[in-house]
Amino acid sequence: MRGQDSRTEALFAYVTPESFVPKYHPLRAIRAMADEALKGMDKLFDSMYATSGRDSIPPEKLLKAQLLMILYSIRSNRQLVEQIHYNFLYRWFLGLGLEEEVWDHSSFSKNQERLIGSDVAAEFLSRVLAQAERKHLLSREHFTVDGTLIEAWASIKSFKPKDGPPSAGGGKNGDVDFKGQKLKNDTHGSVTDPNARLYRKGKNKESKLCYQGHTLMENRSGLIVKTEVTMASGTAERDAATTMIKQLPRTSRRITLGGDKNYDTHDFVKELRRLNITPHVAQNDTNRRSAIDGRTTKNPHYAISQRIRKRIEEGFGWMKTVGRMRKTMYRGVDKIGWQLDLHAAAYNLVRMKNLGLGAT
Repeated sequence: MRGQDSRTEALFAYVTPESFVPKYHPLRAIRAMADEALKGMDKLFDSMYATSGRDSIPPEKLLKAQLLMILYSIRSNRQLVEQIHYNFLYRWFLGLGLEEEVWDHSSFSKNQERLIGSDVAAEFLSRVLAQAERKHLLSREHFTVDGTLIEAWASIKSFKPKDGPPSAGGGKNGDVDFKGQKLKNDTHGSVTDPNARLYRKGKNKESKLCYQGHTLMENRSGLIVKTEVTMASGTAERDAATTMIKQLPRTSRRITLGGDKNYDTHDFVKELRRLNITPHVAQNDTNRRSAIDGRTTKNPHYAISQRIRKRIEEGFGWMKTVGRMRKTMYRGVDKIGWQLDLHAAAYNLVRMKNLGLGAT
C-alpha cells in the first residue's frame, strides 16, 4: 500500500544530537580519545586568555572543530560553521545542543587565531600519544623518519628579485613570462611568503614554492610521534631527523632509525652512531659508496625496518588527501608546524581507533 506524503511538523521534540549518531560510528571512539586528551590542558588554555572580558568560544570546541575540518576534508571555516548548523553529527562531536546558537564564521576565525602557532597542537599530540603509550602501542626502540613537500600559499608570480623595485600591489593578476629567467632562492624571494623556497623533490619534477614537513614514526603501530616543519633545502630532511630523534626519551636499549636513500650520507650516519642510534636507512649506492656497511645490512632487523619504513608514507598520503594539507593555507614555519602537529594528532586518532582504542 502506498504511503501518504504527509507533512507533520511537531511542536516539541525531546531528542539529543547523540540520538542521531549510530552506536558504532567511528567518531564515537575518536571523540572519547580527543576528550581524554583535552582534560589535562586546562592550565595551558587558561594561560592564553585574560581573566576578564567577554567569554570566548571555548578552546576545546575550537580544537575539536579543527579536527572535524581535517577528518571530513572541509575546506574553510565558513563551510564548517555552515555545516554545524544542520549536521547533528558535528553538533554532537562538539558538544553543542540542538538549541544552542552556532558561532559566526568570522568570530570563529578570530578566536582560532589565538591557537594557531601556539603550543596547543603539540600538547594535544603528546596527550594523544600518552593514551597509546598506556595501551602499549608505542615502540621505544624502533623508528622511521621521512619528509615531504608542502606547497606554500603563494603564487610563483610572487617570486621576485630581492634587489628589484618594491611591488606596487593591487591591480589585476597579469601574465608573467618566465621563459629564459633564472629563478634562484639566493637572488629571488616571495613577497607574500618570505619563508617559502623554490624547490623540487627530484629530477624531472616541477619546482614549486614550498616548505618541507617531517615526521618521526614509531614502527610498532605506525603512529607519528614527532613532527617538524622547515624551509625547503637539500639538507633539511637530515637536519630535521637529527632534531626529532634527539627529542626522544633515551632508553637503555639501542634505538634504530629507518629511512630512505636521502638519509644515506656519511655525515648523517656518523651522527646517528655518535648518538648511539643504529642507522637502518636504505643504501644509496648510485655512483658512490654507501655509508651503510655489511654489519648493518646482515642484521635481520635491518630488513624488517626497510619493510616497515614505507608505512610512514601512509601518514603523508592521509594528511595530504583527507586532511587537505597538500597545499597549506598558512604562512610561516610556526603556523604550518602547528597545522602539521594537529594533522598528525588526527591521523593518530584514526589509526588508534582502527587498533581498537576508544569507547564505542
